[in-house]
Amino acid sequence: MDLTEGVGESSSPPRSFGSFSNYDVRNDVYNRLIESGNEEACSNPEFREQLDAHFNRLPASYGLDINMDRVEDVLVHQKLLALAKDPEKRPVYYVRFMENLCTKADGNDDQEFINISSTARPSVDPDTEVAVPSHKRDSAIDFEPCSKLEDLNLDVRKNSNDMEDKCVAENSSRRQESLHVPIHEVIFSTVDKPKLLSQLSALLSDIGLNIREAHVFSTTDGYSLDVFVVDGWPDEDTDGLYKAMEKAVARSEGSWSGSSNSHSVLEKAIATETNSGDWEIDMRLLKIGEKIASGSCGDLYRGVYLGQDVAIKILRSEHLNNALEDEFSQEVAILKEVQHRNVVHFIGACTKSPQLCIVTEYMPGGSLYNYLHKNHNVLKLSQLLRFAIDVCKGMEYLHQNDIIHRDLKTANLLMDIHNAVKVADFGVARFQNQGGVMTAETGTYRWMAPEVINHQPYDQKADVFSFAIVLWELVTAKVPYETMTPLQAALGVRQGLRPDPPENAHPKLLDLMQRCWDAAPDKRLSFSEIKIELEALLQEVQETSGAVNGN
Repeated sequence: MDLTEGVGESSSPPRSFGSFSNYDVRNDVYNRLIESGNEEACSNPEFREQLDAHFNRLPASYGLDINMDRVEDVLVHQKLLALAKDPEKRPVYYVRFMENLCTKADGNDDQEFINISSTARPSVDPDTEVAVPSHKRDSAIDFEPCSKLEDLNLDVRKNSNDMEDKCVAENSSRRQESLHVPIHEVIFSTVDKPKLLSQLSALLSDIGLNIREAHVFSTTDGYSLDVFVVDGWPDEDTDGLYKAMEKAVARSEGSWSGSSNSHSVLEKAIATETNSGDWEIDMRLLKIGEKIASGSCGDLYRGVYLGQDVAIKILRSEHLNNALEDEFSQEVAILKEVQHRNVVHFIGACTKSPQLCIVTEYMPGGSLYNYLHKNHNVLKLSQLLRFAIDVCKGMEYLHQNDIIHRDLKTANLLMDIHNAVKVADFGVARFQNQGGVMTAETGTYRWMAPEVINHQPYDQKADVFSFAIVLWELVTAKVPYETMTPLQAALGVRQGLRPDPPENAHPKLLDLMQRCWDAAPDKRLSFSEIKIELEALLQEVQETSGAVNGN
């Protein structure tokens, strides 16, 4: 659980439910369905009540997105959300052809997109089967249930531009040519979870589709309704696109939910621990002080336990569910196994629900993220290298003990009173040899390795990639990809994007950084190798500095 609010992720604005000031769109939807003679609206005496319940599940922005010329879409959305309740059918999705766009290309390569069928969009028959379920999927929800999806309006037109360039080349003898670009709509519904939007966009990209618009909604009871307007499918045919979608969903089946067996395994391990009395916290002896950080599902406090200054991470009881308890159990299981001067020291935990908390040593220096970006400290090379070596030592220890952190970033690197850096926050860490499928998109987008973003198998080298971004951050004192949203950064990384090489970086440091963020995990160094190179560079810097001072 990341308790650093706003670091590396985007949060949705607060949602409001119910009517829309002086105009309630549901009345208009209902009246138009009745006027059109829709069978369900006219024959079902409970229809109006069901329609209201549908709108009440969704944010107010949903009503503002309804096309009043296609009010039948609401019935499609209702059906998709209903089907998504069945774990055997998730994710459910619906595909339809919307229109052709006419692309004009002139001699100056200027392009104009013209709607040639905006009044001829086909309506949807809500009584037909609109949802295609994937193969069987696990019902577990990834991590915290507090969604961080944001509305997306991307114009990634690589495939359509390729089509337009080809058309222009084939008709170069003419001053101006037009090309029809088919536009489709793809609607998904499944269990809502963090990073779902990126997962869906990656799936569409794998099929060769370009996202022109995305409208993302989360229901009050934990489901998603995601509407994508796409191009890139070469014709109006939807049967072929359905089949391509089915294959893409089947290929990514294991990534739609977390490992189904980890929760029971970890709970059993903690429950049967013979010396649990050594780390089980008696809440009566824990003095909770000021709140020092707040996250979506928990808060971090400073406190005192048996006369020692401590940090207390408390999960809010109203957010407790299987997924969050799984994350909590995982963190306790790992923390009680590790002990190293560059890993935050575990003091104990209260594992008796609903009062779940983890107690660790208090780190008065705060996080490296705050040190760099809020306190605006610019590091000298020697200090930078010491910080980086501390991180390497902590990560080397974790990897030697078959632990992969999966969320290595400056917000999770804390400093003690002597400015020694320690690796912290093991909420999404796991044992390398633990059973189950490694969950995709674990961590924070700006520091995430491409294989994790791409839903490919990954190992400890994913932490090495994240370290390279941390190293870049230490050199530049900048937030990675600061001009991009987290999702834009993730989409860029999966296509080969990396932070701009720092102009004034030491050449050896720059070379090390670039080898650690190589797209191929097997080409990245291990933390043992990184530590050796950094220590050699630190010695070189110190000797040079000593020679200069001696003169």
